[in-house]
Amino acid sequence: MHAGFLEDGSRDETEPEPAEEVRPEVSDTPTSTEPERDEAVAKTPATGAKTAVTQELVPEFVEEDPISPYDKRGSWYVIHAYSGHEKKVRANLDTLKTSQHLEGSIFEVVIPTEKVVEIKGGRKVEVERRMFPGYLLIRMYDDTETFNVVRNTPGVTSFVGSGMGGGFRPTPLSRREVERFLGLKREAAKRAPRFRPAWDIGETVRVSKGPFADFNGVVENINVDQQKVTVLVEIFGRDTPMELDFEDIQKQ
Repeated sequence: MHAGFLEDGSRDETEPEPAEEVRPEVSDTPTSTEPERDEAVAKTPATGAKTAVTQELVPEFVEEDPISPYDKRGSWYVIHAYSGHEKKVRANLDTLKTSQHLEGSIFEVVIPTEKVVEIKGGRKVEVERRMFPGYLLIRMYDDTETFNVVRNTPGVTSFVGSGMGGGFRPTPLSRREVERFLGLKREAAKRAPRFRPAWDIGETVRVSKGPFADFNGVVENINVDQQKVTVLVEIFGRDTPMELDFEDIQKQ
């Protein structure tokens, strides 16, 4: 007699029903026998290290300005402006260049300056002065639209070398002229400031040092190379030439 059944073959109701067999689900995706890896931890450090090496081996390229300003894009021209309004004209050109989208035609406007040494209060002082009052240099492309914008800028009177009334296109500066006015990149740092006396021949000055301090005299000669000046000082009713250093005299 089978378990769970009576002798007559009927089911014994007092026996509990057998538990239903639970079979594990089988996935269609094949499983790998390799151990499970943490992808985020394994890959992130390697990727970061590779990026750092790439940045180190490929430095950022920086374009340097040419040594000579003549070798830059465009050509250099001279424009005439009202004396004393050079900075205002430069500001007007910068504004028009932006408002009329001419950044690709007008590149820069320069007021040529030079460093000079003057005597002020008996001391040498280095100052920066305009080389050509009333004139500016402009680097631009040679096209009619750009010429008209520059020519009609407030404060600009004309292009230099454009003929009577500005009816002809101006002549650009030569390499020699550009480098003379603006210098070369490497040489500009080495060039010593040029001395420019604060007085002229025939001007009355006052002697500030030495036995004739506070005497007045007239400048007769100026030697810039030796930084000497000859002054005619009246001594006992006679004009006597005296050679003095630049720092020994002052303007009246």
